[in-house]
Order: sequence, then C-alpha cells, then structure tokens
Amino acid sequence: MTGMFTEIETGDGAFRAWVTTPPRGSGPGLVLLPDMFGHDRHMRELAGRLAEEGYVCMVPDLFWRLEPGTALDEGQREQAQALRERFDVERGVEDVMVTLAALDAHPARQGKCGVVGFSLGGQLAVLAAARGGGDCAVAYYPSGLEQQLDRVATVTCPLTVHLGECDDKIPPPARDAIASAVAGLPQGRAHVYPACAHAFANPHRHAHDKPAAMMAYSRTLAVLRGVMGPIYDLSTLWDLHTAYEFETRDVDATMATMVEQPYVNHIPTMTGGVGHDHLKRFYKYHFVNSNPPDTRLIPVSRTIGTDRLVDEMIFCFTHTCEIPWMLPGVAPTGRYVEVPLVAIVNFRGEKLYHEHIYWDQASVLVQVGLLDPGGLPVAGIATAKKLVDETLPSNELMAAAWADSAGKPL
Repeated sequence: MTGMFTEIETGDGAFRAWVTTPPRGSGPGLVLLPDMFGHDRHMRELAGRLAEEGYVCMVPDLFWRLEPGTALDEGQREQAQALRERFDVERGVEDVMVTLAALDAHPARQGKCGVVGFSLGGQLAVLAAARGGGDCAVAYYPSGLEQQLDRVATVTCPLTVHLGECDDKIPPPARDAIASAVAGLPQGRAHVYPACAHAFANPHRHAHDKPAAMMAYSRTLAVLRGVMGPIYDLSTLWDLHTAYEFETRDVDATMATMVEQPYVNHIPTMTGGVGHDHLKRFYKYHFVNSNPPDTRLIPVSRTIGTDRLVDEMIFCFTHTCEIPWMLPGVAPTGRYVEVPLVAIVNFRGEKLYHEHIYWDQASVLVQVGLLDPGGLPVAGIATAKKLVDETLPSNELMAAAWADSAGKPL
C-alpha cells in the first residue's frame, strides 16, 4: 500500500504527515502516533496495513520542532532517547489535535476519526482523547502515562490500552496503575500480555512477540470497527472464496479474493504457500485441481469475529486421486473419508489475508488404511459421526479408565 506526504499548518509552522488511503478511496480516519524512533518502517507498514482495513491513515512527524523527518532504527536508540527527553509532551498533544483537524478535512476521510499510538505516541493518544480528540483511542505500552492518571480519568470515548507484563519502561507498579485507571473508565479496556516487553507489537524490534502482536491487533480492530466501521460481510467473502476453490475450481478467481501477499498453512501437513506466486503455484498444481470429484464440505458451525472467521465443517471425499495437500505421496486407495476440519480465516478489509486449516491427520490415515488404530488412542470416521451426533458413545478410547471411575463420588 503506497502513501504520500501532506503538509499540515500550525501556528508555529508546518510539519509533514504520511497519508495512506483505502482501496475504496475513502473511509474513517486514523491518526497513527509513533514512538521515540519517529517515522520508522513500522509506522509506514502499519499505515499501509490499516489502509487495507479501510482507514484513511495519517502519521504526523512528531519531532518536527526538534529534528524534522526523524526516522530512526533500533541501532540509534541513544539518539532516539535523547529526542524523547527533549520532547515537549504538551506541544505534542497540540500537534495531535491539529493532525486530527487535518484528517477531518481530508477529502478521503468519511465518518469518524480515531487515534492509535505507540509508547510516546500511546501517551499522546490518551492525552488527546482526554481533550476530546478522536472518537476512540488505542494506546500500546504508553510510557509516562502513569504520571497523567488524573487526565486518564477524564477520557469519555472508548479507550483500549495494550501493556506488556515484562515492560522495563513501564514497571509493574506503573503498569498496574495504568491498567486500573483505564479499566475503571465506562468504555475502557486494559490488556496485559504475559512475558511481553516494551515494543512487543513492532516486528522490527528484538522485543517483538508475534502471537501477542496478533492478538493486540485484532483487539485494536475490534475497537475501531465497533466505533467507526467499516463493517465487512466476512461470511459472504469466505463463501465466495471456497466456491472458487471447490465448485468452479478457478485458481485466478480464488486468488482475486485474497490480498496481494496472502498465505495459507494446512497445519497437519504444513502444506500451502506464502506470498502471491508461491500460493498460486500451490493452488494451481497441488490443491484446487487436485481434490477428488466427489469432494464436499458439510458446514457444522461458523463463528465470525472482527477480522477472523472460524468455520467448523466435515470434509468428505473418496480417495480416487492423490491429494497432495492432505495425503502427499499417497497413491489413491479408493476409500471414502469423512474428517472434521476447522478453518481459521483472517481478513484485511474485503480480502482474505491468511488461512490456518486444522484436521485430525490420524483419523484420515486410519480411514485410508495407512494407520492401524489397534492399541492407539486414535479413531477413524467415528470422529466425524460424533461431531454431528453427540449421543454416540464417548470415552471408548479410554474404556478401562472410564469403567474404573464408575460409581466414584462426584
């Protein structure tokens, strides 16, 4: 996602801000506030990613009064820290308010505006919210906020704060004070991420923790979507994608439902693809055109979240051809298979970003005759049958232990 600089006028002069716009050309607005490293790679990538989600993003140059165009990396930490110590927080809040006004006037901005900030930017996001800036605010590890708790108490818009359990910049007493103050707000949420340090959400820092960053991002989107939208019909998007995969078997149409650089991971066999070309090759030669003619999906349940959909289904087929993604290298056995399968699908805006697909490979191997279930805690087609009929017997694989507990006190 490409962007461009725009210039914002203030009573003290002018500063630049990086702007990205969504594929639709318009949408709600977001001001993104960087940490002490300034306009770095992380902020530009995040602005592009959130533009894909449907937001007009504006990243102001917070250090324009000190060193315009600051964009440092982790190797320049001492320089960044020196800038942080010289930074005037109150003037920074004023610049955030000016940026919000500029975003509000931007021709692509339609609807409400929010603020998302990191570290120093997180503190500024909350303090701007305390002044009525933005319709919602999200702060990642807002260093220094523990000294401004009286102002936190005045925030009336939805506010979410992400904190690391092991953040040396926000030690436990400060972390707990921030979390308590935010959680005490009518629309406040504070999340503490176990074993995470400062900057855990930045993929370009040593402290990066990908699972926590993913969880925090989804929670951030939940706030933004809930207050500002846009809302997408994830169920219809997923149905269209699977129709291209299994019904029309159209690889190009399948790829068109996905972001520019998607990925798919079939967890049990580690098959799939990362990036457009890798995934298209996988789809074209090893998936879409490699499923047996009688392949069908039986829906069991569907759960839809802010940016994810979870589909529970039964995958059915007769093993009349090699299925490289599920049974790689296994010659057709002619056997019929039913296996419970779960798809966890992540979206960016109106496109699929990635899929994590799970199934019980042992059950598949039992059903095609490659695994003898005797003496092993595995089952065949019974796993699929019991998924849709809970009255079928339970605990048969632990029959002796189950019999031993009969009659014991409950």
